[in-house]
Amino acid sequence: MIRNLMAQQIQDWFTIGKTVECVELLGGKRASFAADPTSSDAGQHSPEPEASGPKRCELEEQMTKVEYGNNSRDQKEQEFVPTPYWEARPEADADSSLLEKVDDLPSTSHLTSRPILSTLKTIYNTEVANYRYPELPITKYREQLVDLVENNSVVIIRGATGSGKSTQLPQYILDYYLKKPAFCNIVVTQPRKIGAISIARWICKERRLSIGGLVGYQVGLEKEVGTDTQLTYATTGVLLQKIVNAKCLTEFTHIFIDEVHERTEEMDFLLLVVRKLLRTNSRFIKVILMSATINCTEFADYFAVPFRNSLTPAYVFEVEGAPYSIDEYYLDDLKKLIHFQVAPSFSNEPKILPEVYNMAESLIHYFDELESKEKGSTGMSLNRGSVLVFLPGLAEINRLHELLTSMVQKRLHVYPLHSSVTLEEQNNVFLTPVPGYRKIILSTNIAESSVTVSDVKYVIDFCLTRILVCDEDTNYQSLRLSWASKMSCNQRKGRAGRVSKGYCYRLVTNDFWTHCIPDRAVPEMQRCPLGSTVLKVKLLDMGEPRALLASALSPPNLRDIERTVLLLKEVGALSIEMKGVENPYDGDLTFLGKVLAYLPVDLQLGKLVVVGHVFGCLEECLIIAAALSLKNFFAMPFKQHLEGYRNKMEFSDGTLSDCIALVNAFKAWRTCREQGQLRFPRAELEWGKSNYIQIKRIKEVAQLYEELKERIQRFNIYIDHHHGCTNEESVHKQRFILQVVLAGAFYPNYFTFGPVSEEIAVKELSRKDSKTTVVVRNIPPYGFLYYKQLQSLFRQCGQVRAISFDGSKGFVEFVQNPIKRTGIHPAVYMALKMAQQRIPLQLNIHPVEEIEALAQGQPSTSLRNPRLCVDYQNWTVQLMPEEKSRGPLELSCNPVPRFFTMNVTEVVEVGHFWGYRTDGESLHTLSKLMTEINQLKLTPLTVEPCPDFCLAPFTDCSETHYYRAKVLQVSGDSAEVFFVDYGNTARVATDLLRNIPHNLLELPFQALQCQICNMRPSAYSLISGDQWSAKGRRRFSSLVKNCVHLVKVFSIVHNMLRVDLSIQTSKIDCNVREILISEGFAEPAEETYESKISHEQLKTMLQEKLGLNQQTMWTQKEEDWKLIQTLVKNFSSSKLGFPNSTVHLHGPFNPYETKFYSMTTMSRFRNVWIERESINSVALNNAPEDVHQRMLVAASVSVNTSGSTIIVRETTLMPNIHGLPALICMIFAPVVELRTDRLRKRYTGALCGLGWNPITNVPLLEEHDLEVVFDVHFDVNDILEINLLRRTINKLVCDGLLHAGSHEKIHKLQNEARQRLLDIFTGKKPRETITSQYFESPYQWNQVDPGLLLNQSREENKTVLYQLHSLVLLNS
Repeated sequence: MIRNLMAQQIQDWFTIGKTVECVELLGGKRASFAADPTSSDAGQHSPEPEASGPKRCELEEQMTKVEYGNNSRDQKEQEFVPTPYWEARPEADADSSLLEKVDDLPSTSHLTSRPILSTLKTIYNTEVANYRYPELPITKYREQLVDLVENNSVVIIRGATGSGKSTQLPQYILDYYLKKPAFCNIVVTQPRKIGAISIARWICKERRLSIGGLVGYQVGLEKEVGTDTQLTYATTGVLLQKIVNAKCLTEFTHIFIDEVHERTEEMDFLLLVVRKLLRTNSRFIKVILMSATINCTEFADYFAVPFRNSLTPAYVFEVEGAPYSIDEYYLDDLKKLIHFQVAPSFSNEPKILPEVYNMAESLIHYFDELESKEKGSTGMSLNRGSVLVFLPGLAEINRLHELLTSMVQKRLHVYPLHSSVTLEEQNNVFLTPVPGYRKIILSTNIAESSVTVSDVKYVIDFCLTRILVCDEDTNYQSLRLSWASKMSCNQRKGRAGRVSKGYCYRLVTNDFWTHCIPDRAVPEMQRCPLGSTVLKVKLLDMGEPRALLASALSPPNLRDIERTVLLLKEVGALSIEMKGVENPYDGDLTFLGKVLAYLPVDLQLGKLVVVGHVFGCLEECLIIAAALSLKNFFAMPFKQHLEGYRNKMEFSDGTLSDCIALVNAFKAWRTCREQGQLRFPRAELEWGKSNYIQIKRIKEVAQLYEELKERIQRFNIYIDHHHGCTNEESVHKQRFILQVVLAGAFYPNYFTFGPVSEEIAVKELSRKDSKTTVVVRNIPPYGFLYYKQLQSLFRQCGQVRAISFDGSKGFVEFVQNPIKRTGIHPAVYMALKMAQQRIPLQLNIHPVEEIEALAQGQPSTSLRNPRLCVDYQNWTVQLMPEEKSRGPLELSCNPVPRFFTMNVTEVVEVGHFWGYRTDGESLHTLSKLMTEINQLKLTPLTVEPCPDFCLAPFTDCSETHYYRAKVLQVSGDSAEVFFVDYGNTARVATDLLRNIPHNLLELPFQALQCQICNMRPSAYSLISGDQWSAKGRRRFSSLVKNCVHLVKVFSIVHNMLRVDLSIQTSKIDCNVREILISEGFAEPAEETYESKISHEQLKTMLQEKLGLNQQTMWTQKEEDWKLIQTLVKNFSSSKLGFPNSTVHLHGPFNPYETKFYSMTTMSRFRNVWIERESINSVALNNAPEDVHQRMLVAASVSVNTSGSTIIVRETTLMPNIHGLPALICMIFAPVVELRTDRLRKRYTGALCGLGWNPITNVPLLEEHDLEVVFDVHFDVNDILEINLLRRTINKLVCDGLLHAGSHEKIHKLQNEARQRLLDIFTGKKPRETITSQYFESPYQWNQVDPGLLLNQSREENKTVLYQLHSLVLLNS
């Protein structure tokens, strides 16, 4: 570094031909510097300075930066004509005030990374001297291009793909400066990280350099640069972030912007900022724009240089030539080549006709013939050229993949290439095919420029793409199918011809290509959300967003900018006012806005981090933000989607939240690493494979997590470990708070359950348990004979207990553990996922005539579709009782009385238990059964594995006896058994289990399973536990143990008794439900439709005094039953041969599958589709009797092409707490206007949104307004509590705590926020259910008389995150 410059030295510095002598460096050394940077040696000078203008040296660069630091605002607001480079700078520029600042230069961050100029000669001699450039089209222009770059501020270079623009030209500039020697800092941008990394590594490999030395790369998470790095490849976003933070370009000497034709939002904004700064404080930077397909005139005019009262366009240079020629063909040509008869007619509507898929298949066949002609040989070549097929999306890739993989005899390796496939599958495209095989790559536009497969010889282009656009009505993003531009198609063509002659086949007609395919795509800035761009504009402080973005290469629509500003105000990144004046087109940057602008994540994910900090779950929110910013690390393999979905469900731990599944999976991986289980790469890969997690991607998440954690420390935000979960209750409370934080961050992406008709659903299921059953249709005649095939179809879902046949319908029931909670069985989700994935359910069947021939001359057409049940646990086929079709009443052959006493032996959860009757008759039956077992000669089990039922020992009062038991699970040399006559469980050594005689299994089991009716978990229980809190479970267990219980049966549903349970002691008689409700563990609830019907039937039976045995008698037709037995026996032992026909079953279905509806204004009438990777893509209503609203929150929302369907991703199903949707909206909405009934006696709802314009009375952001109708009672105290919580949030999210806030103060406020949040939801008592009352003018603001409003906001600062709600005065 330079110091102690004298005035004469400074004058010599800016004089052409002079050498600055006796310059003292910071290290104490002296050196001489030539003022002419174009000379090849320090002591030689060019006689023609005009030919190669002088380069700005290191000190000049620092002076410019220091100048800008003091006068940045003035310089940013004006544009001026730069001084020609060859003119000497005036002596006045080097005044004493500037010289005083030279000593401060070493503190500049980028200065420390620059090598001393005297070392550059050594670097050149050791690393560069022997390097020979490859022979590429650009090589012959080397000297000419270097001169152009050095003599022009902006140069535009166009050359064919593979001509050497990206790899060679930056090296030419680097070597030019290394020879001098002079310092340079070159950055080359690539639109995608894979491109930046691969080019940097290729250059280092060619030059035999170590990555991160002279040449490196930076792609956000991955950074391989060092103090000696002078050529850096980076993504567009990385460079943009650097420039926005620095507000100048002076960190670099040369900026290469590659692939400028892509016109992404980042690319256009980068061009805007570079152009602006080139005309203000960074005049001496060299900018080079490069592309294979670029509109040179448009870019040249945009970067025109003001000179002598006119604009001189930027210099354009064409690199002629390409590595190999590429022949182009259209459909017109293909008719002659492959003799394809169908000529598809094309319209402006983008779509792929079925015959076009067939044409692509025929083309691949034709390549064998083409290669034989080229080589003049017959037969199949061992080296067959690879084929790259461009398709618009994953659905089209799947269709062509199925078509090609069926061509087994053609020896094809078919690989999908799409952002959703795993990294291992992506890497397959680079593999060299087995000799004699042809590699086929089915890719989206990811292979246009990001991925280069060198051995591609053929390109088949469907000329289609999916582009991201912003829906005009909802402002949601949408991926729409459209025709690719000619520019993109030419990029695709360039993927061939890298190593040999190439061929490009465009599956459109020549005329369609010429007249209908657009020349260029619409730039992203004109069709995508501008949130992050507007925030960067605010950080640059270069004026109002509308004014600055108007100077973009393709300016966005003014309405889009205004809407973006409103969206930023909704998020809280901008204040309502701008410098104290309300401005709908601008706003001051809030504390949250500063954080969002600094974090390299989406705006809502940035808000998630800040809100997570407020409520003390920052670590989890950082993990979620990092994971959702990158590719999903959950692996959903191409043909193993079901297993991937099952794994994700398990990681969600019952929360039905994609985000919590990400957190749990990340923490599990991190814990295994910390414990040393994943020390070796192979072990880590195996762990990832078994858990369907992509290790490389989860490591990227870990890197971004660390980066985010480091970045937010700048704002005094740290992970607080005070909130460590010390017990089960605190773990569940932390999980609930995280769910609320997710809802707050992703406002207003809220959705509610659609209604389900219980009556219709019960009929559809024929009284089967919806939580363990799915339905299939189109069962063929005599379908019960194929019960083994049916079971195998569902084996991947779970263990099948039974399949019932009823006409053409089949009911598949899965095994439910009797001592587990009665939630929806995971196998039901898996089965419904099979239907969603369109996994075929196919039965191989015999003709009906052949089957009836087995009936030995007794065919009966009435038995083609009988009502049968196949029990897989006993492998028996049984007739279904006709009486079961009359209603849901399910009683055993020994009916249960309406009132009885019982002993509780096993508590499953609060209100759910097992036990046995203690009346005299029941105890006598149990005693008789025990005596019979004791008289038997018991034999050890000889069957492996253990049978479902056996005799197991149990010790009571020091006496051990054997009892009937069901084996639940075998683990090692012990088994968990369930005693079917008493209802309790025990773990028993397997060698103590004994065989059970068949006659003992025919006796009814005596244990009873009960649930307390008209009761559900309270809000406290749902928040503090998994449905029920640990305190609630302990309290219920203490109530039901060691005492006599009086049971009153309310109903019988699916062999479960719904009961009222009373405790009888010598002192008091009390109702267990009333105790749990009074103590806050439970709240009243409605019974299901099935339970109510059963209850009415029980009352009718008692009134009519009918014997229950008479009602449940099975009426079996002996002749039909014998015929069925004959058919089953003969079919199993027959030799009919292999079935010669197939039947495709429809389903599986479940009538309780539910749909979702958006809560926002513009989307409430649109369909909602949850992406298939989401846990909630299969959604079931597990409490259809509950009429209260339930809420689903989505991290990402978009729309389909037509705008008719909302597509949601990364969802979280919120807990079923009554009133939760309304509370969430009122806590996190920017503005709330309360609704009342006509008499103003109570609040009936609230309108939530950004509010309205007081002048025009028009909603500010109407499409995001939410009209919430209350279904529980809220009073003034609830609104006041919400306001207190919002005030606490404001205290934590402000600039004050950024600088002066102590950790103790922050921790205290966090605890206050957490406690207030929990208090709002739990309350002192359950909120009263009310009848929903809809407001007469929904979605209309300013409906309250101002005289009735009580303003609660005392905040003078308008930049707070949440304004306080105004109360509406109620009549007493």
